[in-house]
Amino acid sequence: MITAKKTIAVTAAIVGAALALAGCASSNPLSPSTGSSGGSGNSSTIVVGSQAYASNEIIAETYAQALEGAGLQVERKFNIGQRDAYMPSIENGQIQVFPEYTGNLLQWLDKKATATASDEVYAALQKAMPEGLTVLDMATATDQDSYTVTKKFADKWHLSSIADLANVTGPLTLGGNPELADRPYGPKGLKSVYGIDIGFKATGDTTVESLVAGTVNVADVYTSDPRIKTDDLVVLKDPKGMILASNVVPVVSKDVESKVGDVINAVQAKLTPEVLVDMNVQNTVDKKSAADIAKAFLADNGLK
Repeated sequence: MITAKKTIAVTAAIVGAALALAGCASSNPLSPSTGSSGGSGNSSTIVVGSQAYASNEIIAETYAQALEGAGLQVERKFNIGQRDAYMPSIENGQIQVFPEYTGNLLQWLDKKATATASDEVYAALQKAMPEGLTVLDMATATDQDSYTVTKKFADKWHLSSIADLANVTGPLTLGGNPELADRPYGPKGLKSVYGIDIGFKATGDTTVESLVAGTVNVADVYTSDPRIKTDDLVVLKDPKGMILASNVVPVVSKDVESKVGDVINAVQAKLTPEVLVDMNVQNTVDKKSAADIAKAFLADNGLK
């Protein structure tokens, strides 16, 4: 997902690289023949696209298989790059279904947007969608910055939300990319929004390692990072909406909304933060393909 948030969290870059899937698209994913199972010339075919990283492709593949399970023809156009590459194809109807992320898409569509809390972002995004496009239900699963701690630290201080950091009597140190020091959800944001003082250490691409080692006790980790599960980390809730919410949300063409809406919304209802992290673990640790991960998810949830 190439957005402003990706430039501020090297963690996300690591995840994107680690999750790369081999051989998932041709050199021109927008060509009519790419990944075709139905053919873009067939008006009854639903074209599903994805961004150029595996977490997003896994979601797109899940949508595609769910639609096929409902008897629809599907064409896959996966592994497309930045928003300026794929959004025109969505707007002109070349791609009809695409997994996106609420906060980052909102800020791309409306540079003046100020909403950060999940429900407010979703409402603003619905209003900001270009003509001919809409969004279906957002999932609880997210791909965004977070204040994250080890389970040991969370248990010791009874932490479940960012506000609970006020319970910690010792010094707090936040680890993250250098730019985080001046971001609105960095140390200054924590003080102004939650009234909590925290130090800062630039940990760059060793943020999770620094957290696990105890060099820092709070870290900026992306919520879809598989290491949340493999390293037993706890993502703290953000009740005051300090950090921009980016829930998984399907962008669809209005002319296919009635065909795909119920099917994809059923997937969205089951796509929790824990499920998305587990899907990414299956890819990075278990080396499973997007197709196999999607198939198992749909079967486990009675969706296929």
